Amino acid sequence: MSLPYKRLFGGQLLAQFVAAAAIASPDKTIRSLHTNFMREGLVDEDVHYEVHHCHRGRSFDTLQVSATQTDRSIAVATVAMHVPDGGPDVQTLDTVPDLPGADDQRQMSLLPWEVRSHDDLDDPASGPPHYEMWMRTPPADDDSAYPSVAAYATDLTVIGTALRALDGYSQGGNGTAFHSAVTSHTMWFHRPLRTDDWLLIRQDSPIIASGRCYGRGDMIARNGDLLASFAQEAVVRIPT
Repeated sequence: MSLPYKRLFGGQLLAQFVAAAAIASPDKTIRSLHTNFMREGLVDEDVHYEVHHCHRGRSFDTLQVSATQTDRSIAVATVAMHVPDGGPDVQTLDTVPDLPGADDQRQMSLLPWEVRSHDDLDDPASGPPHYEMWMRTPPADDDSAYPSVAAYATDLTVIGTALRALDGYSQGGNGTAFHSAVTSHTMWFHRPLRTDDWLLIRQDSPIIASGRCYGRGDMIARNGDLLASFAQEAVVRIPT
């Protein structure tokens, strides 16, 4: 996918890590993904993915997936795969709000599908570091692609959510008002998911300090089912 971005978007790496793990463990589904980003990825070079099975079991597999460009390691992920078990199915979650109307449609260049939100992360006015957006993608040719798409989508707005606590800064200021880069991203998949129906991404950032920010979020179906959760740390350098 070609994107209007000066470097390789981290969400692309997350999506490919999920896809690579699914190919390497076709008899299991993804349970969790933990990624460390080491270097900026270049947009004009191919990325090579190498998968190593750390553990193979009847119920669980643990994989390490590395991403390199030429001789540069740019990211590495630990992926846990599993065979779902039966048992209790109970969740504790705040009520899911109504889907915003078409007037709240948002254009996000790195999310080439439908997005709606009452809030605008490009607004530099300060506010609570909380953000909710709804998204829906076109149907995929293969249902196995949906977890990759979901992982891709969770990488975009955590930094912008953290910046809402600071007056005069917004997500659109990266590279000018501030410089940021994601250092690590973790995602847990709780239930099977699809992205071709409306999903709510609800996230908050409890801290921005010491040149870093941290945020966490949930991906929730329109019927209220919690499908996945994620957390992210990023470097945020604001010139003084």
